[in-house]
Amino acid sequence: MPVWYQATIRYQQPDDKGINKTITEVHLVDAVSYTDAESRIYDSVASNLAEFFLSKLSRMRLSEVFFVEDGAETWYKLKVQYITFDEKTQKEKKVPYNMLINAPDPREAYDLLKERLGKIQDYIITDVNITNILEVIPYEKEGEDPLKGGNFRPLAEVRAEKTEQEG
Repeated sequence: MPVWYQATIRYQQPDDKGINKTITEVHLVDAVSYTDAESRIYDSVASNLAEFFLSKLSRMRLSEVFFVEDGAETWYKLKVQYITFDEKTQKEKKVPYNMLINAPDPREAYDLLKERLGKIQDYIITDVNITNILEVIPYEKEGEDPLKGGNFRPLAEVRAEKTEQEG
């Protein structure tokens, strides 16, 4: 499961009158650690801004992030409660999960998430909240195969090669 980090950056930008104003942006990055998240934020933001300050970096607990191709740039955080039945207590149990999706408005975010979750399990979408996230940076780049370029082969192939060498 991906680990998401929310990074808040600040930088100075001149307005129409030439006066510098402090701009605050929030980015979400998928990373393996705080150090990796910081590095990936610097790599991503440094290409657009010469000077900026990473003012906050915190872990954001998300069970799923949905990227909608034709979706808007606005990101919504939705709270979903999965309904399970506890055999021991003979009662329904609601397990909460936080999910993120991009959409033009809250209703569209609700509908898009409902479409992606399908009807496999019982759930209730309890909250739909707009976030101030400007950009979401996934761990893998689009079109890039994470296994490509490494020394990754099927295990059966490696075992067959090993038995040939032994025999």
